[in-house]
Amino acid sequence: MNGKIITYGDQKNQGYLSLPKNKQGPGLIILQEWWGLVGHIKLVADRYAKNGFVVLAPDLYNGEKATEPNEAQKLMMELQIDEAGDNIESAVKYLRNLKNLSIDKVGCIGFCMGGGLSLYMATTGHIDAAIPYYGVLVNVKPDWSKVNCPILGHYAEHDGATEALPGIKKEIEKYRNDSKFYIYQNTEHAFFNDERKEVYNKNAAEKSFVRSIEFLNKSFK
Repeated sequence: MNGKIITYGDQKNQGYLSLPKNKQGPGLIILQEWWGLVGHIKLVADRYAKNGFVVLAPDLYNGEKATEPNEAQKLMMELQIDEAGDNIESAVKYLRNLKNLSIDKVGCIGFCMGGGLSLYMATTGHIDAAIPYYGVLVNVKPDWSKVNCPILGHYAEHDGATEALPGIKKEIEKYRNDSKFYIYQNTEHAFFNDERKEVYNKNAAEKSFVRSIEFLNKSFK
């Protein structure tokens, strides 16, 4: 891994910071799945850093991680949305204050639980682009009338999270016409996670990654 653990938000929060080779680029927040800030998320941060972004992955569980679904669900349900939102907002402020940012733009990508949080952050005025992967809205009801940035959604064909997508899309499109949502055929929840071989779909993962890079570059112009 190429990044490092840093502290931010009056030293009370931790996250994984990964920089591009030239140390300069637009900002990007990566939000964890329900497992926590695990190795996979750090590697995703490194991958985006290699593509020119200054990346910070906040540790929303404050050091706790899960290896079993029941444990992960417990951590997710115990997460306080207000605290998580404050944490992410502090992470965005940290990036904007870095000299490494080549442009004052910060995007937000989230997976599963983090995907839901990225949708929520799109309504707060703190980010400039949002990319939810199979976003699950847990303990939060975003005010879609406050969506202030473009959204690119990646969803699986066979996934309970996708059932809510038509309603989410309908609400967002009442207020913005620059968002797009893809449903990847023959995929399941967490298709981007190459450490979960039972659901990983290389074709969908690679296609969504390319689309995400293109979307961020376009949104940050």
